[in-house]
Amino acid sequence: MQEESQNLNLEQALDVLRRRVLLVALCVLVVGGAAYAYSKHQTKKYTTTASLAFSNNQLSQQVAGLQAVSSGNPVAQQASNIEHVRLGDMAKKTAEALGNGLTEQEVTSDLSIGGAGESSVVSVSATAASPVLAAEIANTYAREFVKEQTAANKAYFRSALSLVSKQLRALSTKQRVGPDGLALQNRAQSLGLLSELNYGNVQVAQEASVPTSPSSPMTSRNAILGALIGLIVGLALAFLLERLDRRIRRAGELEDMYRLPTLGVVPKNSALARPARDKAGRPVVLKAKDAEAFHLIRAHLRYLGVNRNLHAILMASAELGDGNTTIARHLATAAAQMGSRVLLLEADLRQPMLTHQLGLQAGPGLADVLIGGISVHEAIRPIELEAPTGARGTGRTLDVLTAGSLLPPNPAELLESRPMEALLDQVKAQYDLVIVDAPPLTTASDAFPLLAKVDGVAIVSRVGRSRRDAAEGLRQILEDSGAVLLGIITNGAAVSRAGSPEFPKSHAEPAAGGSANGVPEQFVPAAKA
Repeated sequence: MQEESQNLNLEQALDVLRRRVLLVALCVLVVGGAAYAYSKHQTKKYTTTASLAFSNNQLSQQVAGLQAVSSGNPVAQQASNIEHVRLGDMAKKTAEALGNGLTEQEVTSDLSIGGAGESSVVSVSATAASPVLAAEIANTYAREFVKEQTAANKAYFRSALSLVSKQLRALSTKQRVGPDGLALQNRAQSLGLLSELNYGNVQVAQEASVPTSPSSPMTSRNAILGALIGLIVGLALAFLLERLDRRIRRAGELEDMYRLPTLGVVPKNSALARPARDKAGRPVVLKAKDAEAFHLIRAHLRYLGVNRNLHAILMASAELGDGNTTIARHLATAAAQMGSRVLLLEADLRQPMLTHQLGLQAGPGLADVLIGGISVHEAIRPIELEAPTGARGTGRTLDVLTAGSLLPPNPAELLESRPMEALLDQVKAQYDLVIVDAPPLTTASDAFPLLAKVDGVAIVSRVGRSRRDAAEGLRQILEDSGAVLLGIITNGAAVSRAGSPEFPKSHAEPAAGGSANGVPEQFVPAAKA
């Protein structure tokens, strides 16, 4: 059960994505395109890097006669070197050296000082709108820093030389030729040499080259990130809209809503709503694959009628647009083509559609019979049906009782009247099957009295259009009426890749112990007392 629930949730998620794929694609295109356009309109900037190599051998302390001091921690030493390069007035000196109106603040904002781990190399990166300027800033900053460090070292050595020379002058002639005097003389000689040389503990390891491609904006990366953000936004919107959408999307939802089995699933097909006759007046025959859905519904209804007298079946729907009239017409046609005596009775006296769908001329109908203006036999019109595609022999006849050309002002009273009850009793005795096309039960109460006068009620609902609140209202009406509920006919179902409508699991998979002819046990009516 848990695995089935997970599969169902996955199927529901995939259904949501299939229905909202255009929304998700639009979000990806809009956000990704906006990121691409924004990146293309940004000013291009170029980044290049110069490298400074530090020497931590403490030569200057040793030559000066001091004890070399080392931090012992390469990471700490590297952090100290980075901070040393960052501090000071190098930005100001760089701006003065380059000129052209460049300011200290601009140099500071364009620079980035960093290093890597325990390395003694410090990187000086510069970013600018001009690749040449970026290289000049990085190289000038590095050179100015080395120059300042060299000058500081010279001053240090000269100061140390002055101190050593003072110490030598304080020695006697005998002391000068002694060990201490000779050591001071050697130190003075080394310091004098170092003070004349450009010695420093840092040097430019690598100069910055002029970059050939911009470092920002990264148009491709930004466009990809924008598309990913658009995908996330699109998915969030898709599932949010799905949660707010009150329409029923799957046949399985109808079964859960009405707590009834599925009698049949009619695929989404514009050919079903076409008039029964073409412009030349010739009957229009459905293709075999389109008519098969109605033959399956008829077979299920016949199986239900084995232990109960299902002579009159009312086709109920919750709202206009569920396809109630279309389903009733094709179901009656399918039954008549198989040799049954069928009457299609239109009980919608407010917005009748059967005359138009069957291509009939306006004339008297049910309303005229109920007010006594004409007999039922005079109002019924037989329609010659073409034989099903691929079938041999001549077509059959379908009897139709339309609503009539003049609609009454009191349809509810007529449908609740004794003449209506007598008419139903009469036609049930004369026909094998009477299919009653009723108006939507949640928008008009006209057909309520018929619920108790027919032998069973089949609910027609269009997935993708029928709303949950309307379905809940219809379920409450039917439960309170005490009508015999047969099942659900799902209209407008999606067609699978194999070309057949997608059935809910309870319909497509018979339960264990099903009948031998393949009809699930859920279609077997309970035995009457």
